[in-house]
Amino acid sequence: MFVVTQSLMDSKDAMTMSAIVDATIETTDPDTAPAAVTREYITTLKTGIQPSPEFEKKGLASHAVNVGTKCGHDCSYCSTGSVLRMHDSFKAAGEDPFGLGYAIVDPTVPERVAYDARTSRPENRGMVQLCTTTDAWSPEAQEYALGRKCLEAILSQPGWSVRVLTKNAAVTKDFDVVKQHRDRVLVGLSVTAPPSKAQIMRVVEPCASTIPERIAAMKEAHKLGLRTYAMLCPLLPGIADDLESIEELVQIGLDFGAEEFFAEPVNPRGRALIHTAGTLRQAGYNAEAAAVDQIRHEIEWSGYVVRLVGNVQAALRAQGVLGKLRFLLYPAGLTAEDAAFLREHGDGVVWLGKE
Repeated sequence: MFVVTQSLMDSKDAMTMSAIVDATIETTDPDTAPAAVTREYITTLKTGIQPSPEFEKKGLASHAVNVGTKCGHDCSYCSTGSVLRMHDSFKAAGEDPFGLGYAIVDPTVPERVAYDARTSRPENRGMVQLCTTTDAWSPEAQEYALGRKCLEAILSQPGWSVRVLTKNAAVTKDFDVVKQHRDRVLVGLSVTAPPSKAQIMRVVEPCASTIPERIAAMKEAHKLGLRTYAMLCPLLPGIADDLESIEELVQIGLDFGAEEFFAEPVNPRGRALIHTAGTLRQAGYNAEAAAVDQIRHEIEWSGYVVRLVGNVQAALRAQGVLGKLRFLLYPAGLTAEDAAFLREHGDGVVWLGKE
């Protein structure tokens, strides 16, 4: 169970950051229970449902909802800090946007989501991704039932659909809501490695559900007749980028009825690779840490991307479902030679950003 204490912050930013919660976790089975971030902050965002041209280009959604600025799953490879580093909530909390061990959540998001869902003009409605930078079913979001409340608010209005993306099997508790609107919801839990690598991923995704738990949740969704898609990202070097691992992941996706397969390399921005390599090395996974360290060099990252694209394509092609692939790629870090190669052989690649 969570033991939670709360105290108000004495800060000129109190309207932005109104409270801090220190949380610890007690368990009788420390080997199987997820870890927990030690610092949890409450913020108030200004947005509800926002247009998202970038995610529309990715083929994911036309709109986005986020429930905070720092997710309590605490994944070492997270690139959200690079995207949101200038947000006032980090300064108000006194936290490093690239740091680990804390979460920032906004319990009031569903109110704005409900307002936007209700007042948006019919022609401006579309698919909402829940979420794009944080997770609506992370531990701190679950405290306020943010995933469920946002789902209910959006789906209560016609013209909206939802793409769920989470790393937490707790989303199964809200499958009753999804089932009522099954034609308007796509369910996805990020599956970042095959089950055989679950213990390694536990090190870099300490507060998320385990890989087997996520797969079980996806299979439950399929059994209930819900629409599903596969999100295979990031596929880390030395852990889940080899052909055998990807073939296993593709088969798992087919087993839970995936309509689409999204894949992506790890984002090298910020301190994600440094954090990930250090975390792996500290846990004794030295070979995996070395593989992550290696792609900190641009030419090695570029080569990793080319190999990854080829392995994902091969695994899907072997199953006759290459047309379902959406490999999301920002080419800025590619060498000119690798970019040209992928332009020629990039079946299923969705090119993003600027070269």
